[in-house]
Amino acid sequence: MNTPRNSPSSSPSSSYRNAPTRSVSVRGEDFAYRELGPEDGVPLILLIHLAGVLDNWDPRVVDGLAARRRVIAFDNRGVGGSSGSTPDTIEAMARDAVLFIRALGFDQVDLLGLSMGGFIAQVIAEQEPHLIRKVVLAGTGPAGGTGIDKVPALTIQATLKGALTRQDPKLSLFFTETEGGRRAGRAFLERLKERTHHRDKDISLPAFRAQLKAIKQWGRQAPSDLSEIRQPVLVANGENDRMVPSHNTLDLAARLPRSELVPLYPDAGHGGIFQYHDEFVARALEFLGS
Repeated sequence: MNTPRNSPSSSPSSSYRNAPTRSVSVRGEDFAYRELGPEDGVPLILLIHLAGVLDNWDPRVVDGLAARRRVIAFDNRGVGGSSGSTPDTIEAMARDAVLFIRALGFDQVDLLGLSMGGFIAQVIAEQEPHLIRKVVLAGTGPAGGTGIDKVPALTIQATLKGALTRQDPKLSLFFTETEGGRRAGRAFLERLKERTHHRDKDISLPAFRAQLKAIKQWGRQAPSDLSEIRQPVLVANGENDRMVPSHNTLDLAARLPRSELVPLYPDAGHGGIFQYHDEFVARALEFLGS
């Protein structure tokens, strides 16, 4: 299943649904990843949401971005196909991501961070200013942002309800309860099934608990000084995010010195970039290419 690789030189796939799962050694642990798109230019590293694995990225978003950019998605330490023990702080996850990037031999990358991945991206951008060129933050918020510490309880509640109703919790967590929102959510869940071979492992319960702890701590810590993030940042979200309330998106855009705010997607929630994948991809590519 995995093609081990410690250098970013082999030819990437043209479609995320068929992209091989490779691995790279990071301080003795194997990090699983997939890549596609052209080999030239600054790579775009994808940082996934809570409990997310490689198969949780919308193939329309990944394929759309990879039409013009080299895109690399990976599993955090101890999650999915990556070995090791999952960190329980955002800062430790950020250090792992930097080690992963350097293990692939890159000296400059762009970041797309979704939800928890956006927390990680903020830390990396602040601590590694020479490594990070541009950042896209989606469905996320700053440390200490209003409501972020409620994400673990909300997620557990939705997971339990989903088990009782046989409904994927992402439907209620990522999308609105309107007819349009539910239709978009069902379409998204169908797209996640497009990959039928060599799928990733689901997150384990210990790894899930570690991530929940990290998110609660992020939500309760003192706000970081976002003025230290000097890279250009594109900020996006739906207008009705239940998980990371949408006013956190507006706060990010207001406090980041070089931010661009995508108007909040109407009738959309935490998964706004999946619901409006065509619009998001076009705007992200414009931003990354400018």
